[in-house]
Amino acid sequence: MTYFVRAPHPPSERQTDAGQLPPWLLGVALFGMTYVIDETPVCSAKGCRAAAVWVLAWNNPKLHTPERRKTWLACEDHREHLSQFLGVRGFLKDVVTLPEWDAAQGSGDGPAA
Repeated sequence: MTYFVRAPHPPSERQTDAGQLPPWLLGVALFGMTYVIDETPVCSAKGCRAAAVWVLAWNNPKLHTPERRKTWLACEDHREHLSQFLGVRGFLKDVVTLPEWDAAQGSGDGPAA
């Protein structure tokens, strides 16, 4: 006995969602990139959402060239703690205010993060 199963829609009537995000991701991600809703820099301390005031420039000499600078941002409350964390490991290179860092980066004087 042979059974024929009819497709739910003929090919000309099929709707495709190719290239579209699933409904639960709409407005959240696009091509693996998340949208930034608020561009206010926040503290890098775990769980802290306070506005960043300080930039802690650092590098790991075992991984980075001497001129390379990675950055952590810190609020007033966490600047000392994050500085000590990096300093104990010999990673901390500089601590400057966020406006000073932005000005140095904009003028091309500061190292790339």
